[in-house]
Amino acid sequence: MRNRNILLLSAAAIIAGAIGTAAVGQNAGPFTQAQVTAGSVGYAANCAQCHNPDLSGTNDAPQLAGSAFMGAWKGRTTQALYSKISKTMPAGRGGSLDEATYTAITAYVLHANGAVAGTTAFTPAATANIGAVASGKVPEDVLHPPVLTAFQRAAAGIRVPDPGSFGLPAKFGLTLEGNIQNYVPVTEAMMTNPPDGDWLMYRRNYQGWSYSPLKEITTDNVKSLSLKWMWSMPENGTMEITPIVHNGILFIWGTGNTIQALNAKTGELLWENRLGPAPRRAGPGPSTEETRSMGLWGNNVYVNTPFGMVYALDARTGKEVWKNNIVDYKPGIGGSTGGLIIIKGRVLVGMTNCGRPKTDDHCYISAYDAATGKRDWKFVTVALTGQPGGNSWGKLPDNERKGGETWIAGTYDPELNTTYWGTAQAKPWRRDLRGSGDGATDYANSTVALDPETGKLKWAFQHAPGESLDLDEVFERVLIDHGDQKTLMTIGKAGILWKLDRQTGKFLDAKETVFQNIWEGIDRKTGTPRYRKDIVNQKVDQWLSSCPGPEGGHDWQSTSYHQPSDTLIIPLSQSCVFMLGNGSQTYFEMPGSDGNLGRLSAYRTADMKPLWSFQQRAPFLTGVVSTAGNVAFIGDFDRTFRAVDTRTGKTLWKTRLGTTVQGYPVSFSVDGKQYIAVTTALGGGSPELKPGTMLTEVHRPPNGYNLFVFGLPDDK
Repeated sequence: MRNRNILLLSAAAIIAGAIGTAAVGQNAGPFTQAQVTAGSVGYAANCAQCHNPDLSGTNDAPQLAGSAFMGAWKGRTTQALYSKISKTMPAGRGGSLDEATYTAITAYVLHANGAVAGTTAFTPAATANIGAVASGKVPEDVLHPPVLTAFQRAAAGIRVPDPGSFGLPAKFGLTLEGNIQNYVPVTEAMMTNPPDGDWLMYRRNYQGWSYSPLKEITTDNVKSLSLKWMWSMPENGTMEITPIVHNGILFIWGTGNTIQALNAKTGELLWENRLGPAPRRAGPGPSTEETRSMGLWGNNVYVNTPFGMVYALDARTGKEVWKNNIVDYKPGIGGSTGGLIIIKGRVLVGMTNCGRPKTDDHCYISAYDAATGKRDWKFVTVALTGQPGGNSWGKLPDNERKGGETWIAGTYDPELNTTYWGTAQAKPWRRDLRGSGDGATDYANSTVALDPETGKLKWAFQHAPGESLDLDEVFERVLIDHGDQKTLMTIGKAGILWKLDRQTGKFLDAKETVFQNIWEGIDRKTGTPRYRKDIVNQKVDQWLSSCPGPEGGHDWQSTSYHQPSDTLIIPLSQSCVFMLGNGSQTYFEMPGSDGNLGRLSAYRTADMKPLWSFQQRAPFLTGVVSTAGNVAFIGDFDRTFRAVDTRTGKTLWKTRLGTTVQGYPVSFSVDGKQYIAVTTALGGGSPELKPGTMLTEVHRPPNGYNLFVFGLPDDK
């Protein structure tokens, strides 16, 4: 204990030295220097993973220092700030820290915004006006936090990844070598026309349908489904994975970048490679610590990791074939969570946690030779000076044009030899902080159509020009033919279902699926939306309502195209938000929802006609998979996994699992028998965190990362 105290004092001394003392002539804040020092340690241990070490914020975590924070908080009190932090932080574990830690973290946030320490210790009852004690000028020690040794970080309680932590074994690497015999290499022909019993990629086919042609499970016999086997996954972090199945082998990704091959019929482990690193803390992690899918090609399985690496592993043994860092500027900054797609022997990967303010990088889509890992090309997802759409950023210099993440894998049309990707919003996502005025900020919140062999842009369509409310349009692009017309359909957080001509990018139609109040209308010729005036003229200290809110009318929980009936089945969410700048959000139920946060709706794609809708209190936290047996499967926040009739939405079967049913269910067959696989996990980003503030009646365990496989009774 004495040695730990010495290390803790050492860490505190380094931080205190970096922070320094109050500036002469500045009014003192209602906190002490000792609280700031302790708060820097508490912040690093509990907050920095989501809000970044310099308090600059990331996807679901707002900026906590600088103009954005001050715009939202300068007219409010330190008591309100303490209340917000102590009730809601850390994410998913609000109220879990002691009062001394919360008061210290509050003091550190005030210090990070230019407030200087005084002689009176901060208490939860302190009611100083934040604008009176803080200037918004971020001090140097916050912009460049001191670097502590691993021992000092551990002594201070700051998470230090350790191979033996959180239930992971002490060894990383190939922990079980496989010896899979008679493995059938995956070919271009298989990718273009997948075998009925396989699930070779994210959403099963190049067109992104999430539809299985298997029909052993029907509306009549689905009620007889039972659990065939389950497999426990590594705990902690976030998991939203798609199981990949080929030749009777199921490949799965787990936290800590644990890649496993299982016998798809029995659940027997065939090989395991723990690529690492370990999760950075116990419990659910931020949405930047997951991957949504893997890919197969030849004799390899390919995986992109949240920390910016892409690997090829031998699908028969689990041995590493090659690896490459997809991030140009600095390993470990920027990553890839959306999965990947393999086209003509190239591995195409998007990025997340890239293109941030105060960095010189941009987000991009990149392609790698499937055999060697060598990069073939990259496409930067913001339009730079002199490029088509470059003037849409106004006069912003290129190094200030940020955002455009691609955290959902693209789709592909083999006939047109074109791959289609969605991009996220520009950063900062508020236009009054971005500096681009009313510009469209191409190619953010767009569909981009690329040549998969060169990365050259064929066309782009901007769904939300100048987006300003954290409403991404990054999600799945579904490719559907209507006679001779080749269309692309997609839906984003605003809840608008879009239909484009995928040869030209021309706008064809749009359908409002949930209540929205952000747009006053959409030009029916061009597809250009018109924002409310108060959104266009926003001020950082102004409350704005947004329906839907950042949970999204539709988010990463993907749609399914039931091809036999031309039906697109869409998981929707019904929550709204009052936003103060980008720092404070108060959620409320969407008007007309009757308290139902989750909705599952079906639309005929030929004419966008709504067919049926099913609502429930808990939001859905999986994608949808539909089958030729006219059954669709989906799971929810409140642990229920259910089957519905694709023609009516009627629930045909359901079961309760251990924790939130989360990820992307799939259907596959082995020896002529059809199975349904789904995962349970936590994390999940906005779709899980935002509703959690309203669903206080739902109680879930803090663990339970599992894979479940269901099937019909065996013949007797």
